[in-house]
Amino acid sequence: MYIVTGCAGFIASRLTLHLLEQGNEILGIDVLNDAYDCRLKNYRLKILKAFPNFRFKKGDIADKDFVFKQVKSCKNLTAIYNLAARAGVRTSVVNPWIYYHSNALGSLNMIDACRQFDVPKYILASTSSLYGDCPTGKFSETDCTDRPLSPYAASKKAAEAMAYSYHHLHGIDVSILRFFTVYGPAGRPDMSIFRFIRHIDQDEPITLFGDGTQERDFTYVDDIVRGTQLAEKNVGYDIFNLGGDNVVVLNDLIALIGRLLGKEVIIDYRPAHRADVKRTSANIDHARKVLKWSPKTSIEKGVEKTIQWYLENRQLALKIDLGE
Repeated sequence: MYIVTGCAGFIASRLTLHLLEQGNEILGIDVLNDAYDCRLKNYRLKILKAFPNFRFKKGDIADKDFVFKQVKSCKNLTAIYNLAARAGVRTSVVNPWIYYHSNALGSLNMIDACRQFDVPKYILASTSSLYGDCPTGKFSETDCTDRPLSPYAASKKAAEAMAYSYHHLHGIDVSILRFFTVYGPAGRPDMSIFRFIRHIDQDEPITLFGDGTQERDFTYVDDIVRGTQLAEKNVGYDIFNLGGDNVVVLNDLIALIGRLLGKEVIIDYRPAHRADVKRTSANIDHARKVLKWSPKTSIEKGVEKTIQWYLENRQLALKIDLGE
């Protein structure tokens, strides 16, 4: 049996679905907050609730009593996948307190529950944002993460540090996963690919912060899910980059979306945000070696699948508040 936190979220819902399809019993936890439009979260949750081996509890992982009650109710827990988080660089600058609440305090509660109830494995979703800016080369797990450029990244750094202390003190086996710009069907509406697809499809201008030469290591969600499951293995304490292994220039991504939709692209350029970085690129050699993982989905195929989901679910997608 597994617990997956943030189960109505983008990556966690996909992970939960894969675990359920493999016949596992899952307790899914999600607070269903207003970080973005809950209609998308409810869409994902409805798919999961169709499985008889899925049980859902609404609640906040920053509530210690709630967390302990849920973990105590589960027998023979194999692992806790903690993917619940407040995500987003720019919004964390506006309200850093909610990021500390969910990402730092919530993560402390989850790993302390592992200690309290003898859960042998803890998998924590982290972020490439910890690396800050790196104009050349690739980020490796051993690179310095002591100077985060946003409260979001800082809150994830706190979660990682606490996880290490619990491994050191209590012997909990911990895998930390630093995700690089995840995208795919039913993705977060505040992320660029969801917004770009909808605006381009609707012949609306897209807002682009910066000149479009920014580079991102986009990673397809099913590749991320596969790597996350592989990280369940015993590693003691270890950190893994999960990235697409292929840096994409934003202008090229936008052109690809326009081409696949058969639409002309209109861009409204805005000044770059101070919390944004110019480039993200993952060195995934460690994940290749230890987890035997590498991404399989090209940006062309991944964007095509994402557009296909959008077109099949356009009625829902057009209702979603993009938070712009």
